[in-house]
Amino acid sequence: MEINAVPMARWSGVERPPLVIAGPCSAESEAQLFDTARRLAGSHTNYMRAGIWKARTRPNTFEGIGDAALPWLRQAADAHGLRTATEVAQPRHVEAALEHGIDLLWIGARTTVNPFSVQELANALRGSDAPVLVKNPTSPDLGLWLGALERIHSAGVNALGAIHRGFMTAGKSPLRNQPMWDIVIELRRNVPDLPILSDPSHIAGRRDFIQPLAQRAMDLGLEGLMIETHPNPDQAWSDANQQIMPERLTEILSELKVRRPTSRNAGLNKSLEMLRHQIDEVDLDLLNAVSRRMRIVEQIGDWKRANNVTSFQPARWRDLLQDRMLGAADLGLEEQYVKALYELIHEESVRRQSEIMDNDEETSIPLEAS
Repeated sequence: MEINAVPMARWSGVERPPLVIAGPCSAESEAQLFDTARRLAGSHTNYMRAGIWKARTRPNTFEGIGDAALPWLRQAADAHGLRTATEVAQPRHVEAALEHGIDLLWIGARTTVNPFSVQELANALRGSDAPVLVKNPTSPDLGLWLGALERIHSAGVNALGAIHRGFMTAGKSPLRNQPMWDIVIELRRNVPDLPILSDPSHIAGRRDFIQPLAQRAMDLGLEGLMIETHPNPDQAWSDANQQIMPERLTEILSELKVRRPTSRNAGLNKSLEMLRHQIDEVDLDLLNAVSRRMRIVEQIGDWKRANNVTSFQPARWRDLLQDRMLGAADLGLEEQYVKALYELIHEESVRRQSEIMDNDEETSIPLEAS
C-alpha cells in the first residue's frame, strides 16, 4: 500500500532538520525528569523523551515506573517549553499516554517484529492525531518495518515517521547494533516522503560513537535524531553506557554539519549534473561489460555441458577472487567491496551455467533409484 505521510514540519513545528528527541532511557524519578528538562532547554531539543514502560530482556530488572511517571514527564517538559515523547507497546499504554497529553508516541523494535502487537496498537491509535514513529525491527527485515508502518498508516495516522536504531546480527562488533544504512536507503526509496530519524544511542551502545553516527545520519539526509540523555549517565537504571549528559548533547548538536538536499547555487547544481551524467555513461559501460562477461560465461557453460564438467570449480573461483582482490588496492577500491561484488557476479555465473547443464537431457547423469 502507499503511505502518504504528512510533512514533518506540520506536526513537529521544525521547519529545518534535524528534529531532536532527547531524554533518559527510563523515567526514574520526578526530580530526574525536571533536572533533565532544565538542562535540555538550551540544547535545540524539540521533544523530551523518557521510557515509562520498559521491555527488558530478562525478568527481575527495572521495567519502568509505569503510569505514575506520565505526569512527571508532562510537567517537566511543560516547565521548560518542550514537547513530550514516549514508547508504547500495548493498547493501554497508548490510552494512558494520550490521556496525559503526551505529544508523540513511538513503537519500539521489540514490538515492530510482531504484526499482531502492531495491529493492536494501530487499533488503539485509530482516531488519534498524535504523531507516531516506528522503530526498525531488531532483525534486518525491511518488509517487517514497512508492514508496521502500513498498519499504523491504515489506522488513519498520517503524522507518521520511522526511527533507525540499527539491527542485531551475529558476530562481534564495537557497536551494539549494526547500522545497515542500505536498509534505511531502501526504506527512503520505498517511501520517499516519510521522515526518518536515527537513534545513534541504540546503534552505538556506548557514548563515544554517538557523535559520528549522528553525523552520518545527517550526511544521508535523515530528518532527525533520538539521543538518550541523562543528568548522571553512570548511575542510570537502564542502558547507562549509551546515555550522555545534556551538556554533551548540546556540544554534539552544535558541531553537526547538516546537509541540504541541493545547493542554492544554480552554477554548482549544473556542475553536479555534469558529474552525474558522467556516472550515467560509466554505468552504461559497466552494464555492457557485465553483459559481455555473461555471454562468455554461457559459452563456458556450453563447453562444460559438452564435456560433462561441473559448473562450480572451487579452485578457479578461489584463484580468481584472490587475484581480483589483490588488484583492488591499486584501483583505489576496498578489498571487501570487490569481494562482495565478485561474489554476486560469481553467483549469477554459476546459476546460468547450471541452468544450461540442467537443460541437457543427453549428457546429464540420472540419479540412482532409492
